[in-house]
Amino acid sequence: MIARRIQSFTVNKHTMSEQNTSEQHFEPTSADCAATTEDPNSHALDTPLTRGSQTITKVTLRKPKSGELRGVSLSDLVNLDVAALSKVLPRISSPTLTEQDVANIDPADLVMLGGIFVGFLMPKAVKSKLDFQTA
Repeated sequence: MIARRIQSFTVNKHTMSEQNTSEQHFEPTSADCAATTEDPNSHALDTPLTRGSQTITKVTLRKPKSGELRGVSLSDLVNLDVAALSKVLPRISSPTLTEQDVANIDPADLVMLGGIFVGFLMPKAVKSKLDFQTA
């Protein structure tokens, strides 16, 4: 999605430069390149978690298998129920979060991780429609 915006921005600037006499070039910085290749299943925590001497600043989630959803209701997960997320996130996170970590996580970070998780539950057809609408 970010890559599309950069591409759109580049095309618009190129069109503008053809219309104007002064040339304008958009050259992405290394930060721009990193943003376009960043894993969409990762989240940099607003408030890092501290576990002993370890500080967790970024969490990556992987798509769960059906067995990893045992003991929780899918409707609770879709509704971002904290108790349901605290059971499932430790099973699919890297670094592995504990239930206590999930209980101590900043609410904004929990919502972001929950949003990533809910994306795993959407069929590919729905995701492609959403991507098309936001592009």
